Amino acid sequence: MELPGLDMAPGARTLEYCFCCGEENPIGLKLRPVYDGEKVIVRFTPKEQHQGWYNVTHGGILYSILDEITAYAVLCTGLSFGVTAKSEIRFKHVAPTNAILLATAWVTKATSRLVETHGRLELENGTVVAEIDSAFFPGKGEPRAFLWDMDGVIIDSAEYHYQSWHEALSPHGVDYTREKFEYYFGQRNDYVIAQVLGPIPETKIAAISNEKGRRYRELMNGEATLFPGVLKLLQIKKSGHYPVALGTSAPPENYEAIAGPLGISDYFDAIVCGPDVDESKPSPQIYLKAAEKLGVKPDQCVVFEDSPHGVTAAKNAGMKCVAITNTHSAEALHAADRVVSSLEQIDLIELIRFI
Repeated sequence: MELPGLDMAPGARTLEYCFCCGEENPIGLKLRPVYDGEKVIVRFTPKEQHQGWYNVTHGGILYSILDEITAYAVLCTGLSFGVTAKSEIRFKHVAPTNAILLATAWVTKATSRLVETHGRLELENGTVVAEIDSAFFPGKGEPRAFLWDMDGVIIDSAEYHYQSWHEALSPHGVDYTREKFEYYFGQRNDYVIAQVLGPIPETKIAAISNEKGRRYRELMNGEATLFPGVLKLLQIKKSGHYPVALGTSAPPENYEAIAGPLGISDYFDAIVCGPDVDESKPSPQIYLKAAEKLGVKPDQCVVFEDSPHGVTAAKNAGMKCVAITNTHSAEALHAADRVVSSLEQIDLIELIRFI
């Protein structure tokens, strides 16, 4: 079977009016599915307008819920939305209106031509209302990718950077205040040094940069910690076969010093460090190069950032951006598409709906 062609205007909103999950459909179910790394989960309380018989939820509504979350289960494997090829639903118990329903779905088998899923709908007490086995023809859309900054997003390293900068610049008569540090945090060493010291020989810039990096890695030795929510998101993306890249202004030695001890090397399909590009953030070069390495288009990428310069780099690259207030205020990060206080607030399905 060949998937139907869908003509959409550039920038068209594809999900806002979906009957099941659309946020702007006034008569829709407004489901909010989440993905826990193994299955898609959604809770829904049917109202009187969803009934068939008196106080009994219509079977068509129950099917719609199961069809929706099995489709999202397909999407969470890294494939594009597809078309339902067949469904077999078995109704086992009535679902009263105004009673909370728990729906779960997962992929049971996936090939490039067909994805099979199973879904279950239960009452709060565990009574199974309905089960469904469906098969989908996967879509052939552009792959979605996720690009990560490192310092301030993946690892809690701000204090070590501040101390190493202070020690490296003090011998050169620079009072590297907290204000200066916060302003330049997330940018390449050579750029920062040139900004605070003015025109100096490149050999001197390199020497200061090397000393700063050496001291930073010395301070970070065995002390690096992941921010909450990072590992779970990386694991979910890996299991879903989503392309993932790191785009950091830091030198590769910094990445190597933390990736091994923290066990995160295998989660990245591409690495772009500061010396790999000509310009520091807020230039989009780092993220554009990362997308190029992954073989994806910029408009199919979501970037995780923590600094205003990083947010600007992501937006200048034509990418969506989620900003985390680990090092800057929400007000300073307002240009991002979404600002959160922790990556624990972010779900894979929400990220997929971004792009």
